[in-house]
Amino acid sequence: MNASKPLIGLTTYLEQAQQGVWDVQASFLPKVYFEAVYRAGGIPVLLPPQPVDDEIAAEVLGALDGLIITGGKDVDPARYGQEPHPTTDEPRPDRDAWEDALLTAAIERELPFLGICRGLQVLNVARGGSLIQHLPDVVGSTRYNAGGGVFTVNEVGIAGGTRLAELVADEAIGVKSYHHQAVDELGDGLVVTARSDDGTVQAVELPDHPFGVAVQWHPEEDAAEDARLFAGLVDAARAYRAGKGAV
Repeated sequence: MNASKPLIGLTTYLEQAQQGVWDVQASFLPKVYFEAVYRAGGIPVLLPPQPVDDEIAAEVLGALDGLIITGGKDVDPARYGQEPHPTTDEPRPDRDAWEDALLTAAIERELPFLGICRGLQVLNVARGGSLIQHLPDVVGSTRYNAGGGVFTVNEVGIAGGTRLAELVADEAIGVKSYHHQAVDELGDGLVVTARSDDGTVQAVELPDHPFGVAVQWHPEEDAAEDARLFAGLVDAARAYRAGKGAV
């Protein structure tokens, strides 16, 4: 195994998929996610949703140096004590449980992680927070989700003195958005590190964690601008890997 390239686990979708004569449930992830990892110097490892307990989560993370909780369907609102909004996706309890277990274990063992879109929401809910289930009801527009697979560009302001500010080295950046939900009540121990001009939370982090960063936008869709996030994760994962080797 190449010691210079850390293993980065990426959670995946579980959806009905067609290929040739087959129409079956399948685990998959858009190529842009794992391209971003190997371009940053990591080795991507795909993690399909599956039955999970603490032992399984520990075994999986024991083989990894970093973790990415990817985008996808809405988190089940029952996980934060709410009834579903009419626009909220049908619950995916298998993926919710899988990602919650992985993320909780990653935090406990100080494994570097990056949350993307849904990944930020999974983190917030795992830490006891809640979500705005339909942003247009709050902000009055579909500026964050135009639909039809079209990403919108929104400017977000970065809070100074944060890990995110170190990574992007800018006070504000344009990001690609595709979400209709966002953080409402902030989870325990999290700090907000970016917002858009209407106050919508666009990034959070765990300040006492070696690398615990989550963004509401899709950095994998803008490799030139947001490669810094993946580079930061891979650098932290490389240091974590070196620390494991020293034990």
